[in-house]
Amino acid sequence: MIRTIHLIILVVLSCTVLSGCGTTVKEVETITEYENVTEQEDEIIMVMTINDTKVDVTWENNASVAELKELAEDELTISMSMYGGFEQVGPIGKSITRDDKQTTTSSGDIVLYSGNQLVVFYGSNSWAYTRLGKINLNEKELKNLLSNGDVTITLSME
Repeated sequence: MIRTIHLIILVVLSCTVLSGCGTTVKEVETITEYENVTEQEDEIIMVMTINDTKVDVTWENNASVAELKELAEDELTISMSMYGGFEQVGPIGKSITRDDKQTTTSSGDIVLYSGNQLVVFYGSNSWAYTRLGKINLNEKELKNLLSNGDVTITLSME
């Protein structure tokens, strides 16, 4: 008899403990809603336009790019100037975080110079820069976009 009572108590306690381990439908819905919001936030990207041509860019994941994205929320327009026959350079309007490292650039590289200048390369150079990203075009396409005089670059969030 005592054994039966112990067995009943054990079954009741086990059911109580196991029912506490489950996830309710409301919790699952909340998690799903959060995941959807995160996915929507991830879809907002910084876009670069050179004159009227939108270019595909792979952006670095660093503090400088994060601050550049903040500036691009209101659309950032940068008047670029040709320099050295291998790059376009222009002021971003304020200084942002920099982590300069000696770098040899190649065509398509986007870097930060002196914490307040955006530089886009259509050739190569070696200097201390903070890497921001890379334009996904070949060297010929970049030269056509960048080597025929000063350009305007627009950064925006889409």
